[in-house]
Amino acid sequence: MLYAVICTDKPGSLPLRQEKRPDHLAHLQGLGDKLALAGPFTEDDGVTMNGSLVVIEAESAEEARALAEKDPFFVHGVFEKIEIRPWKWTLNNPNG
Repeated sequence: MLYAVICTDKPGSLPLRQEKRPDHLAHLQGLGDKLALAGPFTEDDGVTMNGSLVVIEAESAEEARALAEKDPFFVHGVFEKIEIRPWKWTLNNPNG
């Protein structure tokens, strides 16, 4: 099942986000086939990052949360909160 991992950054965490971003990207790439899609949320300027949306394949919400909590952004305190929600990819799904 797919899970949307909706992450909100702590206020003032942008410098830490920028520092830990290479580790965060390596973590996501390390998920392999479990990663469906990912990208940052931004401020209205479309540039300043303030959170993340990650969609992963997992057996349960608990597994999805465990994977999310291994993300360097979570480990190092960039994320203020993480919400895990089951997600059904209906439109433009490359797998049909």
